[in-house]
Amino acid sequence: MAVTTIPTAGITDDAVSTAKIADDAVTTAKTSYSAFPFRNLIINGDMSIAQRGTSTTGVTNASGYYACDRWLFAEEGFQTPAFTISQTTDVPSGQGFVNSFKIDCTTADTSLSADNLGAIQQRIEGQNLQHLKFGTSSAESTTLSFWVKSTKTGTYQVNMRNQDNASMFSQTYTISSSDTWQKVTMTFTGDTGNAFSNDNGESIRLEWLLYVGTNYTSGTFASTWSDNLNNSARGVNHGVNFADSTSNEWYITGVQLEVCTTASDFEFLPHDVNMQRCMRYLQHTPFITGANSMTAPTNEGIEIMGARHKFADVHGFRSQTITHYVPMRTQPTITFYNPANSGTTGQFRLYDKDGNTQNFSGFTQLWDRYGFNMGGYTGVSVGTAGDTVWILGMHWKADAEL
Repeated sequence: MAVTTIPTAGITDDAVSTAKIADDAVTTAKTSYSAFPFRNLIINGDMSIAQRGTSTTGVTNASGYYACDRWLFAEEGFQTPAFTISQTTDVPSGQGFVNSFKIDCTTADTSLSADNLGAIQQRIEGQNLQHLKFGTSSAESTTLSFWVKSTKTGTYQVNMRNQDNASMFSQTYTISSSDTWQKVTMTFTGDTGNAFSNDNGESIRLEWLLYVGTNYTSGTFASTWSDNLNNSARGVNHGVNFADSTSNEWYITGVQLEVCTTASDFEFLPHDVNMQRCMRYLQHTPFITGANSMTAPTNEGIEIMGARHKFADVHGFRSQTITHYVPMRTQPTITFYNPANSGTTGQFRLYDKDGNTQNFSGFTQLWDRYGFNMGGYTGVSVGTAGDTVWILGMHWKADAEL
């Protein structure tokens, strides 16, 4: 292939001049931080990762993470409404999204108690926010953008809360057309007065309100950063009781928070990268079907790093170190699940090298964010010293959410 070169003489000294570059040709929006990868401070904003399963029904009086990873359904006060929370394939057309996060009211409450509040939140670590330069005269503005639709029209409130310094900035958006996807953008100016802690704790809490009682509506709307995280202002301009009808549904996807004053296109990450970012906060073994034998996986759930684990070649106490797939945010809470098959004892099904079942009494101490140790004694000696024992029914969950 021929390569054409441009001789020096071909570009005259005055070929490019200030006059030939319009004053508005190069703007901050075109050269800002948003031009770089990983500009989105939200994790799983496209709702594509759902390690906990795709749907949970009957959610009431139960704040927690359901369906889409990193998205917390937060309830406060004694709750009577109930919801189904799910990952769905209902998405805005032509935007590249495959999934959305859905809240479906299944038990209504037309008269909320004063202390009732329901919201969707994402919580962000302080060490991921240092480039915002909060607490300095150079504090950066951020723009939040997202796609939303609901059968319940009206005004909804969004709060950005600085958990390190008890300050808050609130904005609203309006859904005027029922059951219609719309894109919302809102810009939050930087906070020159309050810095974020540089650690793995929660610093920003973004919350999308769904319903609020009167305890949250008597304060002053925080139209700029206010050094008051008082609950009385959390829903002062929120005008919707999403819990008042079982016909109410609310969807969100394409959530992006970036350093700029003009929203850019949503930053799609490769699926494996998105999964690894979510696994910093949650990891677990999958459920895999198969025969209960020494040569095939069981239907009780197995360790994802291999079909079976071999314990140390000692008689009596057995131990094994399980390494997390990616380092977690902090030392997680480990939950073990009891296999459903008959004939098991304790939390795992164990076999010696001859296929004889052995009993298991528990597990040893947690380790750290890189993995954990497990072990226990066999209740009845099966086999002889030096036998190996294989785990064929282990299922665990490691949770390090904010």
